Amino acid sequence: MSTVRVAGVGAALGSWRLDPREVRAAWGPASGTLEGGPADRTLAVAGADEDTLTLAARAADRALAATGIEPGDIDVLCWGTTRPPFAEGPSHAVLAAALGCSGRTGGLLCTGSAHAGMEAFLAGVDAVTAGSARWALVVASDAIVPGAGTALEARCGAGAAALVLGPRGPAGVGVRVTRSAPFLEQWRGDGEAATRDVYDPRLVRDVAVLPALADVAEHLRALEPTAWSLPDPDGRTAGALARRLRIDVPERAGTEHLVGDAGAAAPWLGALPALDAAGRVAVVGHGGGRTSGVLLSSEGPVPGAGPLGPLAAAGRPVRYPAVLRARHQLVPNAEPVPMGVPPGSAMHLRGAHEMLGLLGARCGDCGTIATPPSVHPTCPACGGTKLETVPLCRTGEVHTFVVNQTMPPPFEAPLPLLVVDLDDGARLMVQGTGDGGEVTVGARVELVLRRYALERGVPVYGYKATVVGA
Repeated sequence: MSTVRVAGVGAALGSWRLDPREVRAAWGPASGTLEGGPADRTLAVAGADEDTLTLAARAADRALAATGIEPGDIDVLCWGTTRPPFAEGPSHAVLAAALGCSGRTGGLLCTGSAHAGMEAFLAGVDAVTAGSARWALVVASDAIVPGAGTALEARCGAGAAALVLGPRGPAGVGVRVTRSAPFLEQWRGDGEAATRDVYDPRLVRDVAVLPALADVAEHLRALEPTAWSLPDPDGRTAGALARRLRIDVPERAGTEHLVGDAGAAAPWLGALPALDAAGRVAVVGHGGGRTSGVLLSSEGPVPGAGPLGPLAAAGRPVRYPAVLRARHQLVPNAEPVPMGVPPGSAMHLRGAHEMLGLLGARCGDCGTIATPPSVHPTCPACGGTKLETVPLCRTGEVHTFVVNQTMPPPFEAPLPLLVVDLDDGARLMVQGTGDGGEVTVGARVELVLRRYALERGVPVYGYKATVVGA
């Protein structure tokens, strides 16, 4: 029996749903944007205030909640994504702070290819096996930005998966296999924003990708898995691999038809439905010329596991121009309004932890919770000075709200602003998600990490209120 167990999992998908046929309508059939994949699918894409980090935080929160492990008990945070928000900067530290991990939490950030999700998982397994961590949190997320008008646009999605690894749990980590070969697939040059595709994707798939996948999957097949999670970035690779291995993989068994190509997150998003029951799940991930496979043996349902259909169904349909604007590939001919307080300023430097950690100041005399702590050196209710910094509750109800119908760039109208009474007694004003159509006074809301702005190339994160069940 493996010494490393999967205690719980979680998933998140981009909140927008894009019909690939809109891409073809914009660029014409000659663009080849509908090559591969079922014709009736839609893609999960990141909203204007989402990116690979906010998706990672959402999936990790769900995995921790399903497991019952406190963020402060996580010893190692391993994050895999092809596109971290900072090419060089505090990407990992921002995610750790947003999750509420201890400042002593170790870990690493794997990036550079879609194989990053597998690398993060294997690093987490190694940390637990070596004894340097009791609990490891592994997160794989992606929100690929394809070149406008390319075939990738009808295939790229956005999503995240998280796994809590430790000494106990219903699933054990078994055999692992890795292979490497230096061939070019999807790639992005230094300083480029969009991911590129090779000139002849079918040639690369048949001559390079499929042999590498078959080599790894062949070793796992000998262990007689009851379910598979196979790479399927174009809607055809998984089927071709299944035929080559002569294994029975149901049509649409992966996530491509629900999400699109989720990059580094794809292997683990594909595994979550199978982890909802006892069995042996073979997980294969690929990218950047590297292929890895691992076998998970589950004795019963893993907390947090289940089908992705409900998450996909919760997405909001979006038009293609809005996606281009969110990806900063369609820019208005207007000067954006600069932030009143630029990123990296003294206020951001001193207040980053309380913003990302969602902290408040509780008065020891009257119990009032004020937000944010740095703005309230004394209690606003009684004037007391015995203040304790505490994490705020992330659920509550709407006290009042307004929806702004006119906003200058880079903000987009309608923009809801909500005053929320949290369940711990704190009150704060935050932006809302969506267009505000679901917001009512008294509505139950949850605070989720989102990207507020992109100022001089620096993403600024904060919390927004989303109506529960919307």
